[in-house]
Amino acid sequence: MKNVIKKIRKQSNMTQEKLSKLCGVARQTINSVENDKYDPTLELAFKISRALDKNVEEVFIYDEIS
Repeated sequence: MKNVIKKIRKQSNMTQEKLSKLCGVARQTINSVENDKYDPTLELAFKISRALDKNVEEVFIYDEIS
């Protein structure tokens, strides 16, 4: 599973701090998710997607291993 949170967040001129507040988590959590150091819960994945005004499938991309 891969994510494009950072790309979408920056296109929306949103800081990690703002996204974290919208999702009810610490800024460090958003940073960890963006850098693939933490796999978000399903609930958090949906909150992030909603905050970015995207479908969860647009934010979290299935990366098939060949």
